[in-house]
Amino acid sequence: MAERFDVIESGGERGRRRWIGLVVVLALLLVPAVSLLVSQDPDPAPAPDPVLPQPVPGPIRSLRTIDNPPNVLHAEATERGGDEVLDVVFPHGARAKVRYPAELGLADMGSRPFQGVWVEGSYRQFVAPYGGEMQITQGGEPIRNYAPNVTLWPRQAGSGGYGQVLMFAFGPWRLAMYDRGTGLSFEERTALAEGLRGKVTKDGYLVLSAEDAGDGVRLAQPGDAVRGEPVGPQLWFGGGAGTMVVLTPAPGCERTATVPDVISGRGRPVDSVCRGDVQVTVTGSQRFRDQVVQGIRITYE
Repeated sequence: MAERFDVIESGGERGRRRWIGLVVVLALLLVPAVSLLVSQDPDPAPAPDPVLPQPVPGPIRSLRTIDNPPNVLHAEATERGGDEVLDVVFPHGARAKVRYPAELGLADMGSRPFQGVWVEGSYRQFVAPYGGEMQITQGGEPIRNYAPNVTLWPRQAGSGGYGQVLMFAFGPWRLAMYDRGTGLSFEERTALAEGLRGKVTKDGYLVLSAEDAGDGVRLAQPGDAVRGEPVGPQLWFGGGAGTMVVLTPAPGCERTATVPDVISGRGRPVDSVCRGDVQVTVTGSQRFRDQVVQGIRITYE
């Protein structure tokens, strides 16, 4: 320790004592100062910046409303001696009266039109989708328009060999034409879109015509068949996964007539009967099928 201070103090013994005294005094002053610093509380943390006002969440916007009118006609039936009588109009314009036991409730089941068509020799079908427009559009956007009332939609998932879909709008009705195979050409689609006409009767039925579509477009007539299946104008009652009745105008109808694919393709029990020139095909419970076959009567007006 003496050597260190010797280096600092070089003024002899007296100087050495003076330096020692000074060191002692500084030590006495330094200890309380250090103690004071150590004992003090740390400086308080700086105050946080003022909290800026947060944006107030706006009200949740309502979901976009999609217009999807029912694609099924529930015509009003009249009561007659425990039966109901329903006036119907087939897609080719023929009118008929359908009388049936009221318990069947055909009017409540609702009806939809079906119509086969040939476009330049290629057979296609016009079907009224049971789920309405949403069954085709699924809330999306069309690929293109072929006419003010005709839009083209992508191929639907799980549609098998079917391709893109032409959707026709006639008043409240939506008809879908599912393409297949290589598909119709642009010109064929345009001719069909611009030439097919649909008129909605006062009682809500859809009547189709194709006189303006040219010789390349021909609507199937009563009695026409493809691979043995009737493809002329039809009315479908019910549908989806439930009970279904199909009325098919068929000149010279016989009980052995082939049932429409929309019925036979369900893999459920089917019964068929001819009432005049109309084939009646039904699927459902045994009781329901029996009531249709035994109780339904159809007369053309």
